[in-house]
Amino acid sequence: MNWLQRFVLPPLRVSTVLIGVSVTISTALDNLLLAIVLVGILFNARAVWQIVAQNPVARAAWLLFGVLCVAAFYGTAPWREVADVLGKYIDLAFVPLFMLMLSGETFRHRAQYAFLAAMGLTLLLSYLIGLKLLPVQHWMVASADAGDPVIFRDHITQNNMMAFVAFLALLKLRATVSIRLRLAWGVFAGLALVNVLFMVRGRTGYLILLVLLAWFGWTTLARYLHQRGKTWNWRQGAAIILLLFSLIAAVFFTSSRLQDRVGLVASEFQAWQPNDGKETSIGDRLNFYYNTLNIVKQHPWFGVGTGGFAAAFTKQTQGVLQTHNPHNEYLLITVQTGVIGLLLLSYLFYTQWRCAAWLDNPFDQDAARGLVLAYLISFAFNSSLLDHADGLFFSFMTAIFFANLKTGQRHG
Repeated sequence: MNWLQRFVLPPLRVSTVLIGVSVTISTALDNLLLAIVLVGILFNARAVWQIVAQNPVARAAWLLFGVLCVAAFYGTAPWREVADVLGKYIDLAFVPLFMLMLSGETFRHRAQYAFLAAMGLTLLLSYLIGLKLLPVQHWMVASADAGDPVIFRDHITQNNMMAFVAFLALLKLRATVSIRLRLAWGVFAGLALVNVLFMVRGRTGYLILLVLLAWFGWTTLARYLHQRGKTWNWRQGAAIILLLFSLIAAVFFTSSRLQDRVGLVASEFQAWQPNDGKETSIGDRLNFYYNTLNIVKQHPWFGVGTGGFAAAFTKQTQGVLQTHNPHNEYLLITVQTGVIGLLLLSYLFYTQWRCAAWLDNPFDQDAARGLVLAYLISFAFNSSLLDHADGLFFSFMTAIFFANLKTGQRHG
């Protein structure tokens, strides 16, 4: 490393760590920090390329972004719109650069705790607003109120991130041996759970939390049995399933808000008819899915090109609510890039899951796979990579968990 790299690298690493704070708080700050981190390419292009060549996860992220770049050249969308959409997916291209900046345990831990601290602040303010101990401030999300105490991001993004925070806190509780730290992480996890289930209205967050709690229980019991030289049997698996359903039932029947939200979903789903012109939250989403699938049927192999969804959807539909994305990342990737893009997205998830087994410790292994599970769900109900905060969070956490994969090591 030459003297210029040694001079430039520290501030770039600090900026990368601070993204852990900004991703939960401010898009403007995100963009500023990303611009600073991008300077790292000028001084570390060879190192970034080596990461792409040697790190399977970084390579998979670049392949997905690469097919979106290729699809930009055969679609009919105006270049301005193409550039706008590519700019939203560019977080995928930052994965190896984030990995370079977060190489070494110190910076990985700092980035992780920067995110946890920012979400801790979000949680505190959410409780203050929800309990009416603090009036809604002008710098908070416009929709914030005591009935939906969102702070810096919308209720979907905040609930998704908070569900993941609750999961991380439980993993921290499991990993630490200090009684005080276990108590602290337990309280943090409990407050986050309550915030997701009973305070904020993000329905995707409910599902993410449910799956992550099941994953936490599964891995915790599996590791406990492994330490004692025992293996799984059907009774233990049945016990976890029974416990999970009991937890779901207890939460559901003690929360009138949760019952109302689930009941609304069920009633709107039953009432839906394709393109009937009746606008409801669930009905609109089902129309988005229905019409997007019809577009995919017409362009199955290569899609309509990057940035071409909005025009294709308008051409496909009449008399229904228009949208610039189908609120489903699987469909959005497929409609733009065809089956090839969907396969590469699946390959990215597969690579993350597979490579998690080679991470250094149980916390990273289970947290990395938890990230995959969270986004498998999120992508089914939101265009998460297209959304700035969700897409950046995915790339940032991917780098945190997989930056310490030994480069040059074969991962079969």
